Amino acid sequence: MTNKYNQYYFLGIGGIGMSALARYFNTKGFSVAGYDLTQTKLTDKLQAEGITIVFDESIESIPADFLEPNKTLIIITPAVPNEHEQLVFFRKNNFHIMKRSEVLGAITRQSKAICIAGTHGKTTTSTMIAHLMHQSHVECSAFLGGISSNYKTNLITSTQSNYVVVEADEYDRSFHRLTPFMAVITSMEPDHLDIYGSEEAFVESFEHFTSLITSGGSLIVNSKINLQPRLQKGVKHYTYGLDENANFHAKNIRSDNGKILFDFVAPTDTIHDIKLGVPVMINVENAVAAMALAWLNGVTNEELRTGMATFQGIYRRFSLVYQDENVVYMDDYAHHPGELKASISSIRQLFKGRKITGIFQPHLYTRTRDFASEFAEALSDLDELILLDIYPAREIPIEGVTSEIILKDVTIQNKSLINKENLLTLLDKKEIDVLVTFGAGDIDKMVPEIKKFLKKKHKELMEKNESTA
Repeated sequence: MTNKYNQYYFLGIGGIGMSALARYFNTKGFSVAGYDLTQTKLTDKLQAEGITIVFDESIESIPADFLEPNKTLIIITPAVPNEHEQLVFFRKNNFHIMKRSEVLGAITRQSKAICIAGTHGKTTTSTMIAHLMHQSHVECSAFLGGISSNYKTNLITSTQSNYVVVEADEYDRSFHRLTPFMAVITSMEPDHLDIYGSEEAFVESFEHFTSLITSGGSLIVNSKINLQPRLQKGVKHYTYGLDENANFHAKNIRSDNGKILFDFVAPTDTIHDIKLGVPVMINVENAVAAMALAWLNGVTNEELRTGMATFQGIYRRFSLVYQDENVVYMDDYAHHPGELKASISSIRQLFKGRKITGIFQPHLYTRTRDFASEFAEALSDLDELILLDIYPAREIPIEGVTSEIILKDVTIQNKSLINKENLLTLLDKKEIDVLVTFGAGDIDKMVPEIKKFLKKKHKELMEKNESTA
Protein backbone atom coordinates (compact mmCIF):
# COMPACT_ATOMS: atom_id res chain seq x y z
CA MET A 1 0.00 0.00 0.00
CA THR A 2 2.84 2.43 0.82
CA ASN A 3 4.56 1.83 -2.54
CA LYS A 4 2.02 3.84 -4.55
CA TYR A 5 2.85 7.13 -2.76
CA ASN A 6 5.80 9.45 -3.13
CA GLN A 7 4.82 11.86 -0.34
CA TYR A 8 4.31 11.10 3.35
CA TYR A 9 2.70 13.36 5.94
CA PHE A 10 2.99 12.43 9.63
CA LEU A 11 0.59 13.56 12.37
CA GLY A 12 2.70 13.38 15.53
CA ILE A 13 6.01 13.37 13.66
CA GLY A 14 7.98 14.30 16.79
CA GLY A 15 7.25 11.00 18.54
CA ILE A 16 10.17 8.62 18.83
CA GLY A 17 8.53 5.90 16.73
CA MET A 18 7.01 8.25 14.18
CA SER A 19 10.27 10.14 13.66
CA ALA A 20 12.10 6.91 12.81
CA LEU A 21 9.54 6.18 10.08
CA ALA A 22 9.76 9.76 8.80
CA ARG A 23 13.53 9.42 8.59
CA TYR A 24 13.15 6.10 6.77
CA PHE A 25 11.04 7.58 3.97
CA ASN A 26 13.23 10.67 3.85
CA THR A 27 16.37 8.57 3.32
CA LYS A 28 14.56 6.73 0.52
CA GLY A 29 14.24 10.04 -1.31
CA PHE A 30 10.51 10.65 -0.77
CA SER A 31 9.00 13.99 0.22
CA VAL A 32 8.26 14.00 3.96
CA ALA A 33 6.49 16.53 6.16
CA GLY A 34 4.41 16.48 9.31
CA TYR A 35 2.76 18.12 12.29
CA ASP A 36 3.64 18.03 15.95
CA LEU A 37 2.31 19.85 18.98
CA THR A 38 5.63 21.16 20.28
CA GLN A 39 9.10 21.91 18.99
CA THR A 40 11.81 19.70 20.51
CA LYS A 41 15.43 18.77 19.90
CA LEU A 42 14.17 15.84 17.86
CA THR A 43 11.95 17.97 15.62
CA ASP A 44 14.87 20.38 15.17
CA LYS A 45 17.02 17.50 13.95
CA LEU A 46 14.31 16.27 11.58
CA GLN A 47 14.04 19.76 10.10
CA ALA A 48 17.82 19.89 9.71
CA GLU A 49 17.57 16.63 7.75
CA GLY A 50 15.21 18.32 5.27
CA ILE A 51 11.82 17.36 6.70
CA THR A 52 9.17 20.11 6.87
CA ILE A 53 7.38 20.30 10.24
CA VAL A 54 4.51 22.56 11.29
CA PHE A 55 3.37 23.22 14.85
CA ASP A 56 -0.02 24.71 14.01
CA GLU A 57 -2.84 22.22 13.46
CA SER A 58 -4.77 24.52 11.13
CA ILE A 59 -5.40 23.29 7.58
CA GLU A 60 -3.66 26.38 6.23
CA SER A 61 -0.37 25.30 7.78
CA ILE A 62 -0.24 22.05 5.75
CA PRO A 63 2.41 22.49 3.02
CA ALA A 64 0.70 22.91 -0.37
CA ASP A 65 2.60 20.01 -1.93
CA PHE A 66 0.91 17.58 0.48
CA LEU A 67 -2.70 18.47 -0.30
CA GLU A 68 -3.26 15.94 -3.10
CA PRO A 69 -4.90 12.68 -1.86
CA ASN A 70 -3.55 10.56 -4.71
CA LYS A 71 0.06 11.52 -3.96
CA THR A 72 0.20 11.76 -0.17
CA LEU A 73 -0.12 9.01 2.43
CA ILE A 74 -1.10 10.18 5.92
CA ILE A 75 0.54 8.33 8.82
CA ILE A 76 -0.86 8.85 12.33
CA THR A 77 -0.05 7.96 15.90
CA PRO A 78 -2.72 6.99 18.48
CA ALA A 79 -1.74 10.09 20.48
CA VAL A 80 -3.42 12.34 17.88
CA PRO A 81 -7.06 12.99 18.92
CA ASN A 82 -9.89 12.27 16.46
CA GLU A 83 -10.95 15.93 16.50
CA HIS A 84 -7.53 17.15 15.39
CA GLU A 85 -8.18 19.75 12.67
CA GLN A 86 -5.74 18.33 10.13
CA LEU A 87 -6.89 14.75 10.73
CA VAL A 88 -10.52 15.77 10.20
CA PHE A 89 -9.53 17.48 6.94
CA PHE A 90 -7.64 14.44 5.66
CA ARG A 91 -10.57 12.16 6.44
CA LYS A 92 -13.13 14.45 4.78
CA ASN A 93 -11.01 14.68 1.65
CA ASN A 94 -10.48 10.93 1.26
CA PHE A 95 -6.76 10.79 1.95
CA HIS A 96 -5.52 7.28 2.69
CA ILE A 97 -4.63 7.19 6.39
CA MET A 98 -2.53 4.49 8.04
CA LYS A 99 -1.43 3.94 11.61
CA ARG A 100 2.30 3.83 12.30
CA SER A 101 1.94 0.16 13.23
CA GLU A 102 0.36 -0.64 9.86
CA VAL A 103 3.26 0.96 7.99
CA LEU A 104 5.79 -0.90 10.16
CA GLY A 105 3.81 -4.08 9.50
CA ALA A 106 4.16 -3.57 5.75
CA ILE A 107 7.91 -3.10 6.15
CA THR A 108 8.27 -6.28 8.24
CA ARG A 109 6.45 -8.31 5.59
CA GLN A 110 9.14 -7.33 3.10
CA SER A 111 12.05 -8.11 5.46
CA LYS A 112 13.40 -10.65 7.93
CA ALA A 113 11.97 -8.85 10.93
CA ILE A 114 13.43 -9.22 14.41
CA CYS A 115 10.72 -7.94 16.77
CA ILE A 116 11.21 -7.17 20.45
CA ALA A 117 8.14 -7.09 22.68
CA GLY A 118 7.70 -6.48 26.40
CA THR A 119 6.35 -3.96 28.87
CA HIS A 120 9.88 -2.90 29.73
CA GLY A 121 13.37 -3.65 28.47
CA LYS A 122 12.43 -3.64 24.81
CA THR A 123 14.12 -0.37 23.82
CA THR A 124 17.45 -1.30 25.40
CA THR A 125 17.26 -4.85 24.04
CA SER A 126 16.27 -3.63 20.56
CA THR A 127 19.11 -1.14 20.45
CA MET A 128 21.58 -3.76 21.66
CA ILE A 129 20.45 -6.22 18.98
CA ALA A 130 20.63 -3.56 16.31
CA HIS A 131 24.17 -2.62 17.33
CA LEU A 132 25.36 -6.23 17.58
CA MET A 133 24.07 -7.07 14.12
CA HIS A 134 24.84 -3.77 12.37
CA GLN A 135 28.49 -3.77 13.44
CA SER A 136 28.87 -7.42 12.39
CA HIS A 137 29.18 -8.98 8.93
CA VAL A 138 25.43 -9.74 9.10
CA GLU A 139 24.31 -6.07 9.32
CA CYS A 140 20.70 -4.87 9.71
CA SER A 141 18.37 -1.91 9.57
CA ALA A 142 16.45 -0.85 12.68
CA PHE A 143 13.53 1.26 13.88
CA LEU A 144 14.30 2.07 17.51
CA GLY A 145 12.24 3.44 20.38
CA GLY A 146 15.11 5.57 21.63
CA ILE A 147 18.09 7.52 20.35
CA SER A 148 21.08 5.19 20.08
CA SER A 149 24.22 6.72 21.59
CA ASN A 150 26.32 4.76 19.10
CA TYR A 151 24.51 6.09 16.02
CA LYS A 152 22.94 9.33 17.37
CA THR A 153 19.62 8.39 15.77
CA ASN A 154 16.59 6.10 16.13
CA LEU A 155 16.91 4.82 12.54
CA ILE A 156 19.69 2.54 11.32
CA THR A 157 19.80 1.66 7.62
CA SER A 158 21.66 -0.97 5.65
CA THR A 159 21.67 -1.63 1.91
CA GLN A 160 23.44 -4.97 2.43
CA SER A 161 21.01 -6.75 4.75
CA ASN A 162 17.37 -7.84 4.69
CA TYR A 163 17.21 -7.96 8.50
CA VAL A 164 15.24 -5.21 10.23
CA VAL A 165 14.99 -4.75 14.02
CA VAL A 166 11.63 -3.40 15.20
CA GLU A 167 10.15 -2.71 18.62
CA ALA A 168 6.85 -4.54 18.98
CA ASP A 169 4.60 -2.11 20.85
CA GLU A 170 1.74 -3.71 22.80
CA TYR A 171 -0.17 -0.42 23.10
CA ASP A 172 -3.41 -0.56 21.09
CA ARG A 173 -2.37 -4.11 20.04
CA SER A 174 -0.02 -2.51 17.51
CA PHE A 175 2.33 -5.50 17.54
CA HIS A 176 -0.38 -7.68 16.00
CA ARG A 177 0.29 -5.93 12.69
CA LEU A 178 3.89 -7.16 12.54
CA THR A 179 5.23 -10.25 10.79
CA PRO A 180 8.22 -11.39 12.85
CA PHE A 181 10.90 -13.74 11.58
CA MET A 182 12.24 -13.87 15.12
CA ALA A 183 10.85 -12.36 18.30
CA VAL A 184 11.89 -11.72 21.90
CA ILE A 185 9.53 -11.14 24.81
CA THR A 186 11.42 -9.36 27.59
CA SER A 187 8.63 -8.89 30.14
CA MET A 188 4.87 -9.17 30.44
CA GLU A 189 3.73 -7.13 33.42
CA PRO A 190 0.16 -5.86 32.88
CA ASP A 191 -0.04 -2.38 31.37
CA HIS A 192 -2.41 -0.33 29.21
CA LEU A 193 -5.42 -1.80 31.00
CA ASP A 194 -7.45 1.11 29.61
CA ILE A 195 -7.04 -0.66 26.26
CA TYR A 196 -7.16 -4.32 27.32
CA GLY A 197 -9.67 -4.22 30.15
CA SER A 198 -8.16 -7.14 32.07
CA GLU A 199 -4.87 -8.89 32.78
CA GLU A 200 -6.18 -11.99 30.97
CA ALA A 201 -6.80 -10.01 27.78
CA PHE A 202 -3.33 -8.48 28.09
CA VAL A 203 -1.66 -11.91 28.33
CA GLU A 204 -3.79 -13.24 25.48
CA SER A 205 -2.54 -10.40 23.31
CA PHE A 206 1.09 -11.48 23.83
CA GLU A 207 0.18 -15.11 23.14
CA HIS A 208 -1.44 -14.03 19.87
CA PHE A 209 1.74 -12.13 19.00
CA THR A 210 3.71 -15.38 19.20
CA SER A 211 1.43 -16.91 16.56
CA LEU A 212 2.61 -14.32 14.02
CA ILE A 213 6.21 -15.59 13.88
CA THR A 214 6.83 -17.14 10.47
CA SER A 215 7.85 -20.77 9.96
CA GLY A 216 11.59 -21.21 10.21
CA GLY A 217 11.91 -18.44 12.79
CA SER A 218 12.34 -18.43 16.55
CA LEU A 219 10.72 -17.13 19.74
CA ILE A 220 12.95 -16.26 22.70
CA VAL A 221 11.13 -15.64 25.99
CA ASN A 222 12.44 -14.42 29.33
CA SER A 223 12.52 -17.49 31.58
CA LYS A 224 10.61 -15.58 34.31
CA ILE A 225 7.55 -15.16 32.08
CA ASN A 226 4.58 -17.53 32.32
CA LEU A 227 3.39 -17.63 28.70
CA GLN A 228 1.69 -20.25 26.55
CA PRO A 229 3.08 -19.64 23.04
CA ARG A 230 0.97 -20.36 19.97
CA LEU A 231 3.73 -21.14 17.54
CA GLN A 232 3.37 -22.03 13.90
CA LYS A 233 4.92 -25.28 12.72
CA GLY A 234 8.65 -24.89 12.24
CA VAL A 235 9.13 -22.09 14.80
CA LYS A 236 11.71 -22.83 17.51
CA HIS A 237 11.13 -21.84 21.13
CA TYR A 238 13.97 -20.75 23.44
CA THR A 239 14.23 -19.21 26.91
CA TYR A 240 16.78 -16.71 28.18
CA GLY A 241 17.75 -15.05 31.43
CA LEU A 242 19.96 -15.40 34.47
CA ASP A 243 18.55 -18.85 35.29
CA GLU A 244 21.12 -21.51 34.39
CA ASN A 245 18.30 -23.73 33.10
CA ALA A 246 17.44 -21.20 30.38
CA ASN A 247 18.62 -22.04 26.86
CA PHE A 248 20.59 -18.80 26.76
CA HIS A 249 21.91 -17.47 30.04
CA ALA A 250 24.64 -15.53 31.82
CA LYS A 251 26.88 -17.11 34.41
CA ASN A 252 29.96 -16.04 36.37
CA ILE A 253 28.63 -12.46 36.58
CA ARG A 254 31.08 -10.17 38.35
CA SER A 255 31.30 -6.46 38.99
CA ASP A 256 34.58 -4.72 39.72
CA ASN A 257 35.79 -1.13 39.57
CA GLY A 258 32.89 0.10 37.43
CA LYS A 259 32.97 -2.89 35.06
CA ILE A 260 30.57 -5.81 34.64
CA LEU A 261 31.75 -9.07 33.06
CA PHE A 262 29.91 -12.34 32.48
CA ASP A 263 30.02 -15.56 30.47
CA PHE A 264 27.37 -15.98 27.77
CA VAL A 265 26.03 -19.53 27.50
CA ALA A 266 24.26 -20.62 24.30
CA PRO A 267 22.86 -24.10 23.55
CA THR A 268 26.12 -25.26 21.90
CA ASP A 269 28.61 -22.59 22.89
CA THR A 270 30.01 -20.47 25.72
CA ILE A 271 31.66 -17.09 25.24
CA HIS A 272 33.73 -16.07 28.25
CA ASP A 273 34.35 -12.61 29.69
CA ILE A 274 31.72 -10.53 27.90
CA LYS A 275 32.17 -6.91 28.95
CA LEU A 276 29.08 -4.70 29.23
CA GLY A 277 29.55 -1.37 27.48
CA VAL A 278 26.94 0.16 29.80
CA PRO A 279 27.84 -1.41 33.16
CA VAL A 280 24.55 -1.61 35.04
CA MET A 281 23.33 -4.95 36.32
CA ILE A 282 19.90 -4.73 34.67
CA ASN A 283 21.63 -4.80 31.30
CA VAL A 284 23.04 -8.30 31.81
CA GLU A 285 19.63 -9.87 31.16
CA ASN A 286 18.99 -7.54 28.21
CA ALA A 287 22.40 -8.43 26.81
CA VAL A 288 21.64 -12.17 26.98
CA ALA A 289 18.47 -11.64 24.91
CA ALA A 290 20.27 -9.48 22.36
CA MET A 291 23.22 -11.85 22.06
CA ALA A 292 20.87 -14.83 21.72
CA LEU A 293 19.14 -13.32 18.70
CA ALA A 294 22.39 -12.18 17.13
CA TRP A 295 23.96 -15.62 17.73
CA LEU A 296 20.99 -17.37 16.11
CA ASN A 297 21.40 -15.16 13.06
CA GLY A 298 25.08 -15.86 12.51
CA VAL A 299 26.94 -13.10 14.33
CA THR A 300 30.32 -14.56 15.30
CA ASN A 301 31.60 -14.95 18.85
CA GLU A 302 34.24 -12.26 18.37
CA GLU A 303 31.69 -9.90 16.83
CA LEU A 304 29.42 -10.47 19.83
CA ARG A 305 32.27 -9.71 22.22
CA THR A 306 33.22 -6.53 20.36
CA GLY A 307 29.60 -5.43 19.97
CA MET A 308 28.74 -5.70 23.66
CA ALA A 309 31.92 -3.91 24.76
CA THR A 310 31.27 -1.02 22.34
CA PHE A 311 27.55 -0.62 23.07
CA GLN A 312 27.10 2.93 24.38
CA GLY A 313 23.46 2.80 25.44
CA ILE A 314 20.45 4.96 24.68
CA TYR A 315 19.48 8.51 25.42
CA ARG A 316 17.49 8.58 28.69
CA ARG A 317 18.33 4.97 29.62
CA PHE A 318 20.65 5.25 32.61
CA SER A 319 22.08 8.40 31.07
CA LEU A 320 24.83 9.96 33.17
CA VAL A 321 24.05 13.66 32.84
CA TYR A 322 26.46 15.23 35.31
CA GLN A 323 29.05 14.17 37.85
CA ASP A 324 31.51 15.95 40.10
CA GLU A 325 33.32 14.87 43.26
CA ASN A 326 30.17 15.43 45.34
CA VAL A 327 27.14 14.80 43.11
CA VAL A 328 25.96 12.32 40.49
CA TYR A 329 22.97 13.14 38.27
CA MET A 330 21.34 10.49 36.06
CA ASP A 331 18.23 10.49 33.87
CA ASP A 332 16.11 7.45 33.06
CA TYR A 333 12.96 6.80 31.01
CA ALA A 334 11.48 4.33 33.54
CA HIS A 335 7.72 4.88 33.75
CA HIS A 336 6.29 1.48 34.75
CA PRO A 337 6.57 0.09 38.31
CA GLY A 338 8.70 -2.86 37.17
CA GLU A 339 11.06 -0.55 35.31
CA LEU A 340 11.36 1.77 38.28
CA LYS A 341 12.13 -1.06 40.70
CA ALA A 342 14.79 -2.52 38.40
CA SER A 343 16.29 0.89 37.69
CA ILE A 344 16.53 1.91 41.34
CA SER A 345 18.05 -1.47 42.21
CA SER A 346 20.71 -1.06 39.50
CA ILE A 347 21.54 2.46 40.67
CA ARG A 348 21.92 1.16 44.25
CA GLN A 349 24.40 -1.47 43.02
CA LEU A 350 26.29 1.16 41.04
CA PHE A 351 26.50 3.68 43.91
CA LYS A 352 26.60 1.50 47.01
CA GLY A 353 26.11 3.29 50.31
CA ARG A 354 25.12 6.63 48.76
CA LYS A 355 21.88 8.55 49.25
CA ILE A 356 19.60 8.30 46.20
CA THR A 357 17.05 11.05 45.54
CA GLY A 358 14.52 10.31 42.81
CA ILE A 359 12.35 12.80 40.92
CA PHE A 360 9.44 10.92 39.33
CA GLN A 361 6.84 12.24 36.90
CA PRO A 362 3.94 9.74 36.53
CA HIS A 363 2.87 9.16 32.91
CA LEU A 364 -0.86 8.81 32.11
CA TYR A 365 -3.85 9.00 34.44
CA THR A 366 -4.92 5.44 33.63
CA ARG A 367 -1.51 3.94 34.41
CA THR A 368 -1.35 5.91 37.66
CA ARG A 369 -4.85 4.71 38.62
CA ASP A 370 -4.16 1.07 37.75
CA PHE A 371 -0.72 0.78 39.40
CA ALA A 372 -0.67 3.38 42.18
CA SER A 373 0.26 0.87 44.88
CA GLU A 374 2.95 -0.75 42.70
CA PHE A 375 4.45 2.68 41.96
CA ALA A 376 4.46 3.47 45.69
CA GLU A 377 6.23 0.20 46.46
CA ALA A 378 8.92 0.79 43.82
CA LEU A 379 9.50 4.41 44.81
CA SER A 380 9.82 3.41 48.48
CA ASP A 381 13.18 1.87 47.52
CA LEU A 382 14.58 5.41 47.20
CA ASP A 383 16.10 7.36 50.09
CA GLU A 384 14.18 10.48 49.09
CA LEU A 385 11.32 11.03 46.63
CA ILE A 386 10.25 14.19 44.85
CA LEU A 387 6.99 13.42 43.06
CA LEU A 388 5.67 15.60 40.23
CA ASP A 389 2.17 15.99 38.81
CA ILE A 390 0.92 13.44 36.28
CA TYR A 391 1.88 13.98 32.65
CA PRO A 392 -1.40 13.37 30.76
CA ALA A 393 -0.05 12.68 27.22
CA ARG A 394 -3.08 11.59 25.19
CA GLU A 395 -5.54 11.47 28.10
CA ILE A 396 -7.99 13.78 29.80
CA PRO A 397 -7.96 13.96 33.63
CA ILE A 398 -9.73 11.26 35.65
CA GLU A 399 -11.52 12.48 38.77
CA GLY A 400 -9.66 11.54 41.93
CA VAL A 401 -6.53 10.40 40.08
CA THR A 402 -3.54 12.55 41.01
CA SER A 403 0.03 11.89 42.08
CA GLU A 404 -1.25 12.02 45.67
CA ILE A 405 -2.64 8.46 45.36
CA ILE A 406 0.94 7.26 44.85
CA LEU A 407 2.50 9.49 47.50
CA LYS A 408 0.21 8.41 50.33
CA ASP A 409 1.45 4.80 50.12
CA VAL A 410 5.16 5.58 49.76
CA THR A 411 6.74 4.30 52.98
CA ILE A 412 9.89 6.45 53.17
CA GLN A 413 9.69 9.60 55.29
CA ASN A 414 11.56 11.93 52.92
CA LYS A 415 8.90 12.47 50.28
CA SER A 416 7.26 15.51 48.73
CA LEU A 417 4.81 16.41 45.96
CA ILE A 418 5.39 19.55 43.89
CA ASN A 419 4.86 20.91 40.40
CA LYS A 420 7.69 21.28 37.91
CA GLU A 421 7.81 25.04 38.23
CA ASN A 422 8.97 24.75 41.84
CA LEU A 423 11.41 21.89 41.35
CA LEU A 424 14.66 23.88 41.23
CA THR A 425 13.60 25.94 44.26
CA LEU A 426 13.08 22.73 46.22
CA LEU A 427 16.35 21.19 45.02
CA ASP A 428 18.20 24.26 46.24
CA LYS A 429 17.13 23.36 49.78
CA LYS A 430 18.24 19.72 49.50
CA GLU A 431 21.51 17.94 50.18
CA ILE A 432 22.00 16.05 46.91
CA ASP A 433 24.24 12.98 46.61
CA VAL A 434 22.89 10.80 43.76
CA LEU A 435 19.99 12.40 41.88
CA VAL A 436 17.86 10.62 39.26
CA THR A 437 14.98 11.89 37.13
CA PHE A 438 12.46 9.23 36.05
CA GLY A 439 9.51 9.35 33.63
CA ALA A 440 8.24 9.19 30.07
CA GLY A 441 6.49 12.57 29.96
CA ASP A 442 8.20 15.93 29.52
CA ILE A 443 10.53 15.62 32.52
CA ASP A 444 13.41 15.39 30.02
CA LYS A 445 12.91 19.09 29.25
CA MET A 446 13.99 19.84 32.83
CA VAL A 447 17.25 17.86 32.49
CA PRO A 448 19.37 20.72 31.06
CA GLU A 449 18.07 23.09 33.76
CA ILE A 450 18.84 20.61 36.54
CA LYS A 451 22.33 20.01 35.12
CA LYS A 452 22.96 23.76 34.92
CA PHE A 453 21.70 24.17 38.49
CA LEU A 454 24.02 21.42 39.82
CA LYS A 455 27.04 22.84 37.98
CA LYS A 456 26.29 26.28 39.43
CA LYS A 457 25.99 24.79 42.94
CA HIS A 458 29.31 23.00 42.46
CA LYS A 459 31.02 26.20 41.29
CA GLU A 460 29.66 28.13 44.28
CA LEU A 461 30.87 25.40 46.65
CA MET A 462 34.36 25.40 45.09
CA GLU A 463 34.56 29.19 45.35
CA LYS A 464 33.44 29.05 48.98
CA ASN A 465 36.06 26.41 49.81
CA GLU A 466 38.77 28.46 48.12
CA SER A 467 37.81 31.60 50.04
CA THR A 468 37.98 29.80 53.39
CA ALA A 469 41.17 27.89 52.61
